[in-house]
Amino acid sequence: MNTPDKMLAEKLLHISAIKLQPSMPFVWSSGWNSPIYNDNRKALSYPDVRNFIKIEMARLILENFPDVDAIASVANGAIAWGLLAADVMGLPFAYVRDTPKDHGLENTIEGNLKPGWKVVVIEDLISTGGNAIRAIEAVENAGCEAVGIAALFNYEFPIAIKRFREANVNAVALCTYTAMLEVAEKIQFISPSEAEALRDWRKNPDSWVPQTEAF
Repeated sequence: MNTPDKMLAEKLLHISAIKLQPSMPFVWSSGWNSPIYNDNRKALSYPDVRNFIKIEMARLILENFPDVDAIASVANGAIAWGLLAADVMGLPFAYVRDTPKDHGLENTIEGNLKPGWKVVVIEDLISTGGNAIRAIEAVENAGCEAVGIAALFNYEFPIAIKRFREANVNAVALCTYTAMLEVAEKIQFISPSEAEALRDWRKNPDSWVPQTEAF
């Protein structure tokens, strides 16, 4: 369990940045029932976890996108992670709003990205991939080349994989749902029946119904 993805998974579980509740699922804004909830911003309050993430995020970016010129985060959840990584790497930083600001310069991108730059987009969580794709489009509309996406956590949903493939986008992540579930089982953070429920949800997250009697 000494690979970076599994090390991060254990850290996020222990600080409750990842919560697992198969018998009392959360409800996402999409209306999906979910046995997992990620609040990765909690890691900002833990210097050891925060430092681990910024160093590993910088490593992930350099290993996969060595010719990167700048970092652009998806607002709001990924701003801190992108800024920390950009600081470690000594690179320019900007962030992409979900919608243009409704006053002043009406910016979609806050910061300065020069046309022609190769930009890595930073995401907090990849679920359906929609926010990341919109950020990539904004970066490319600014005249830059979006060379890929680096995320803190990826649910590995088929819809996101399909979207990235169709957009010819390389997406990498520090931690994945698969790695998290493996760690949660190994350290007995969850029971075998809970692990099975989490696997079932991952297959059909939009139609999953919790089987509370199993717990």
